[in-house]
Amino acid sequence: MQPERLKRIEKTISALGPGEFHFPEIYGADWNELYVGDKVKLGREFMDLVRKGYFAQVRDTGEKKAGGRVYVKDK
Repeated sequence: MQPERLKRIEKTISALGPGEFHFPEIYGADWNELYVGDKVKLGREFMDLVRKGYFAQVRDTGEKKAGGRVYVKDK
């Protein structure tokens, strides 16, 4: 993931309240302009970072709902 994009995602996560979210919600408004393959790649990269503990307050629930994989930001 590009460093500037990663910084924006970190900033968005820090401003996010506790609770569930989907990656497209924090990626940004241009998510819908991406090709499907790019969405898959970026989603996978984010999931890997979450699972490695890169975002201290975020965890992967291992579930999928309407908007895709569900993540949780803890308090």
